[in-house]
Amino acid sequence: MAIMAPTRPRRTKARLIPLAPARPRRTKARPVPLAPTRPRRAKTRPFPLFQQMTIVGVGLIGGSLGMICKQRGLVKTIVGVGRRVESLKKAVERKVIDRYVTDLAEAAAGSDLLVLATPVDTFEAGLRACAPRLARGAIVTDVGSVKGLLVERMEALVPAGIRVVGGHPIAGKEKTGVEESCGARVREMDPILHDLALGAVSHLPHVLAFALVNTITALQERYAPGLDLQAFAGGGYKDTTRIAASSPEMWRDICLWNRDNLLRQIELYEARLNHIKALLKAGDAEGLTREFTQAKQRREKVT
Repeated sequence: MAIMAPTRPRRTKARLIPLAPARPRRTKARPVPLAPTRPRRAKTRPFPLFQQMTIVGVGLIGGSLGMICKQRGLVKTIVGVGRRVESLKKAVERKVIDRYVTDLAEAAAGSDLLVLATPVDTFEAGLRACAPRLARGAIVTDVGSVKGLLVERMEALVPAGIRVVGGHPIAGKEKTGVEESCGARVREMDPILHDLALGAVSHLPHVLAFALVNTITALQERYAPGLDLQAFAGGGYKDTTRIAASSPEMWRDICLWNRDNLLRQIELYEARLNHIKALLKAGDAEGLTREFTQAKQRREKVT
């Protein structure tokens, strides 16, 4: 919501008003075609928002952010940095970035926006190399899945006058400014609360998916050697374990950074499994129905 300064009333010359009402002149009504009015757009901020944006890690998320920033004119120049030159060349050809380098400090020189789009365990090392070369007043953000302690440590690495605004694009989002202009729904959140919430709805499900796939492997080895159980998998198994195909290295780092939340959440999940196990042992059909119905009703509220 924009707060507008009150405008001063315009001074006009006083006019004499006749005491008797004047008769209106009769004129023939003429149809006046009405042109469609265009909605007025409120000017919220000048474009481009940033002169130079440096993306560390021009992968799926970093590259997508760079592309939409270029398409919408949010930044004047985008510099990409990474290890694989061939991938960076393709990013230039596809107009994801304007140019690339392989040296972090060189890439950050003069940038007023730095986006860390590499695995979370590399953020600190990358920021140490980039921070001294950033423009005064620059913003540092990221696309990592954990915040909490990591944000505090990143804040300690930047010089005075440079701000760290942790971001996490979900479903693929929340940084004020760039991502809001990119069409993302932005929600501000305390870093500690972020890790609690995302641990429950993102990190824990990934751990469970990894565990389920490995459990099926163990079942096959113990009870059905020589039989590929996954060959019989339908939608249930495929939907539940789709995220187990994610990067093991990336999720290793996420789990370790958010280990305290994850350990508590895994304990609660184990307790729930034990409850279902007890209902099965007792042959409690009504209890199982209640358990499954409760889950069904909660799941149907997900939009």
